[in-house]
Order: sequence, then structure tokens, then C-alpha cells
Amino acid sequence: MRFAKRRSALSGTLASAHTVGTGLVIAALTFTMAALLLPVKLFESAALAGPNGVVINDDGEGVWNTQYGPLTPIDRDFVRKVRGAGLWEGPAGRQAVERATTDAVRIAGEHLIEGHTELDEMSIEVGRELGIDLPNQPNEQQQQALSTLEQAQIGIDFERKFANILRKAHGQVFGLIGQVRAQTTNSLVRDLATRANAVVLDHITVLEATGLVDYERLFDDFPSNPARAAAPLASRSTRRQGSTTA
Repeated sequence: MRFAKRRSALSGTLASAHTVGTGLVIAALTFTMAALLLPVKLFESAALAGPNGVVINDDGEGVWNTQYGPLTPIDRDFVRKVRGAGLWEGPAGRQAVERATTDAVRIAGEHLIEGHTELDEMSIEVGRELGIDLPNQPNEQQQQALSTLEQAQIGIDFERKFANILRKAHGQVFGLIGQVRAQTTNSLVRDLATRANAVVLDHITVLEATGLVDYERLFDDFPSNPARAAAPLASRSTRRQGSTTA
């Protein structure tokens, strides 16, 4: 009788341990599945966080196979951003040339005009060759930046806003250029990133040479943050042959 009671108690203990063990296994599997699915959900997001707060816009079309090498969503977004930058930074440079009261700001404006004219031509050529749809007008934030400069009073008000807004925008996109240059396997995008790296660094240098850049507030929110958003697209291009989805 005593043996039967011990046997019953032992069976109950084993059953309880089995139940606990099963629960732990299920919990572990649930946690593992959640950990696996989380990156997938993040990857599926249409807007991914890039360097220095720049938003990388995923067009959802995966990787395209081209004669110049695979073309990723980041590659395409980079080409669009280069084109978009020229749509407002070139005009901002012209404002500086026309309204500046100091040689340093006027020189910075000239560099912006020259550099973005070159990058604009390159991005249009790359976009045409690779079938990438490109913006043809500044986005809302870029237009706001231009309006802020247009409404600024000639003199230190305009020149301080010009130097800081443009320096911030160039600093944000500089990190993205480095990322694309290091990672892209598309030769046309690589060439564009190589040239953009030199041009943007030159612009950062001449903007800082004005002596008006407020480094302590450089990463504060200005009236606009034009480097982050994508400009409106002119039209959707037909995807190139041989494209695949990620």
C-alpha cells in the first residue's frame, strides 16, 4: 500500500515535470519565432533609417539585374536623392550668389551651383540608363527650405540660414554616400557615389569656410529637413528585364 502511494506520487511528479518542460519548450519556440519574424517586419518597412537620420525609401521592387551589376532599392533611392538635391541646392546656391554680402557666402553659392549642375547631369544619365524614375521638382521640405531663404533678410539673416541649412543637409547625405560607395555592386551607381562624395565634401568645406556654421545647433531641427524625404517622382518607369525581388 505504501509502495503504491509512493509510485502514485512519483508518477504525479513526473507528469508535472513533463508539463513544465513542455511549456518551456513551447515558450522557447514562440520566442524564437518572434525573434525571427521581427527583422522581417522591419525589412518590409517602406522607409528604412539610414545614416545621420536620412530616410532610405524602399520602392518595394527588390533587386534589378542590369548589365552594370545588381541594382538594389538603396542604389535607386540614392540616384533619386542626388537628383532631388540638385533641384533645390542649385537654386539655393543661386540665391547666395545674388544676395550674399560677403565673398565667402558668394563663393559657397558658386560651388553649389557648379557641383550640383554636374551631379544633376550624372544622375539623369544614370537614371535613364538604368530605368530609374527620377523627381522633377523639389519635395515639400525642400521647397520650404528655399522659401525660408527667400524670406530671409539680406545680410547676416540670410547668410546664417543659408550656411546652416545647407551644411546640415550636406552632412546628413554624406553618410549615405559613403554607405552606397562602399556597398553597391553596380558600376554606374559606384561612379556616381564616387563623384558625389567629392562634391559634397567640397560643399561642406566651403560652407564651413563662411564662419557662420553653428556646430552646437547643427543637428537641431531647422525649419526644414530637406535631406530626409524623397522628392516627387516624374513617372514610374518600366522595370528592367531580369529584375528580381528581395
